Amino acid sequence: MKTTLLLIPGLLCDEVVWSAQVQALSDVAEPRVVLNGPSDSLGALADSIIAQAPPRFAIAGHSMGGRIALEVARRVPDRLIGLGLLDTGYEALAPGEAGERERQGRHALLETARRAGMREMARVWVQGMVHPARLSDQALLDVILDMFARQTPDFFAMQIHALLTRPDARAVLATVSCPALVLCGREDSWAPPTRHQDMNVMLKRGSLTVIPDCGHMAPIERPQAVTHAMRQWLKQAPHS
Repeated sequence: MKTTLLLIPGLLCDEVVWSAQVQALSDVAEPRVVLNGPSDSLGALADSIIAQAPPRFAIAGHSMGGRIALEVARRVPDRLIGLGLLDTGYEALAPGEAGERERQGRHALLETARRAGMREMARVWVQGMVHPARLSDQALLDVILDMFARQTPDFFAMQIHALLTRPDARAVLATVSCPALVLCGREDSWAPPTRHQDMNVMLKRGSLTVIPDCGHMAPIERPQAVTHAMRQWLKQAPHS
């Protein structure tokens, strides 16, 4: 029996972000993209995933999806046979000035979305989301801009609230006993390699992959490299 692999998109992303992995990994797993519903709580989003998951499964999340995957691990660690954390993080909102900067930055993007539309907001945001060399790759940019444009400012606002109220997950990392993949782009400015190195150290069975010439959108920036790393990770997981 193939492993059920639940794939969680990140902030404002949908099934497109995982399309290459769904196709390429279907010979070794049963990939299912779990879309994030209209909720302003990472915990509630995790509960929704758990309610539709089989008794045993592997789960991987990209960006905000990684934080949701950690909330799934917090709640049902005994049901996980694999945990994938891609271009993501584990800390709560920083106190003081650093946290306020994040809050203001996210709300500035939301204001742009409400004033000028989601696609125009995405044009601003994408500048720091992909490897600088890919900013001239219009085909890649169109995929990302189209994906964000399918969402609404109200949905964006809910996801921002979920991220700003995120719980600290370092205690979760320390208790994960299944094989864990920790992956990011080497040039990811949103979730840098140092953060992923820290996560990997906290995991009992972690495996770190840093993909060169890659920014924050690793699954669609470097799909073959991401798929290869995920295939190696899935080989370590017991059958569900």
